[in-house]
Amino acid sequence: MKRISIGTLILTIYTLLVYYFGFNTYQWLQTWNLPIHPVLFGFLWFLLAFGYIIGKFSHGLKYFSMIGSYWFIVMQYGVILFPITSIIYLLWPSQQTIFIVGNVVAFVFLLIFIAGTYMAFSPVVRHKTIRINKDSGSHRDLKLVLASDFHLGLLSNKKHLQRFVNLANKEKPDVVLLAGDLVDDDPIWFVSDGMSPVMRQLKTTHGVYGVVGNHEYYGRKIPLLVDEMREAGVQMLLDETICIENAFYVTGREDATNGKRKSLANLKPEKSELPWFVMDHTPFDLKTPSELGVDVHVSGHTHRGQMWPNHLFTRRLFELDYGYKLKSLMHAFVSSGFGFWGPPLRLGSRSELWSITVTFSTK
Repeated sequence: MKRISIGTLILTIYTLLVYYFGFNTYQWLQTWNLPIHPVLFGFLWFLLAFGYIIGKFSHGLKYFSMIGSYWFIVMQYGVILFPITSIIYLLWPSQQTIFIVGNVVAFVFLLIFIAGTYMAFSPVVRHKTIRINKDSGSHRDLKLVLASDFHLGLLSNKKHLQRFVNLANKEKPDVVLLAGDLVDDDPIWFVSDGMSPVMRQLKTTHGVYGVVGNHEYYGRKIPLLVDEMREAGVQMLLDETICIENAFYVTGREDATNGKRKSLANLKPEKSELPWFVMDHTPFDLKTPSELGVDVHVSGHTHRGQMWPNHLFTRRLFELDYGYKLKSLMHAFVSSGFGFWGPPLRLGSRSELWSITVTFSTK
C-alpha cells in the first residue's frame, strides 16, 4: 500500500510538470502564429513525455523508447529553465516577452543537444600508469583497457561499439575489462543488431573479461547475455576469480543489485603474492577491497552524472565517483562509461575508455 501511495505521488508530480512544461511551450508556439490545435498538441506532448514508458511494453514499440529517451533532456533542464521563464514573464507580462524568452530557451536546448551529442559520440582515451609492488612472473608490465556502461541497445548501437573496438585495439591491450552495464536492460538489441561480430574484433593477449551491472538485472536475461558475450569473445565473471597464466588474478563480482552475491573475502585468491585485479560495477565500497589486498579495483555505474549538474550528486554518493584514487596500496578506477543511459547526450562528462599501464616491481 505504501509503495502504491509513493508511486501515485511521483506520477502526480511528474504529470503536473509535464503539463507545466507543455503549457509554456504551447504559449510560446502561439507567438509564432502556428496553426496547432491544443488537443493535437496535448496528445503529441503526452506521447513524448510518456514515450519511454510506452516503449517498455513491447519491443515493437521501440521508436517510442527512442523518442522518449530524448524527453529526459526536457525534464533535466526544464526544471531549471521553465521556472526562470515564468519569473521573467511575471516581471514583464507580454506576448513579446513570451516570444523572446521562448526563443532563448529553444536556442539553449539546441546548444545542449549539439554539445551533448558530441560529448556522447566522440569518446576519448584516458591514460594512466601505475606500479604494483608484486612479482608477476615474466610480466614486467601489463596494458589494461577498462570500459563500462555501454548500455548497448537502440541508441548506443553497433556503430558506437565499433568506435570502442577501434580505440581499444589501438592501445594494443593485454587484457580488456568490461565493468558492467554492457547492454541496456534487454540483450535482444545486442543480438538482433549483430553486435557480437564487432565485439569479437577486440585483439588482446590474455582475453576480454566482463561483469554484469544493475541494468543486466533489470533486463532479467542474464543467461542470454552470458551466452551472447561468450559468442562475442567475452568471458563473463559472475562471482568468480580466475588465474591467468599463473601471473595474475582477475575477479568479477556480481552487482550489488544481487543481495545474495558472494563476499569479496570468499573470492580472494590463494596466492596473495600475485597481482589481483577486481571488477565491481558499482563502487559502493572501496574500503573492503583495499583491506583485503586488492591491487587494482575497477568500476563504472556513476556515468559521472552524465548530464550536468548530476555530478554534484554522484560526488556525494560515492567515495570515488569518477577517475583514479590510490587508497592505501590499492589503485581504484571509476569510469564515466563509454555509452549513456536515456538520451544519447553527455554534459559535464565524456564517453571514454581507460588505458592503464601496470608495471610490476618487487623493489
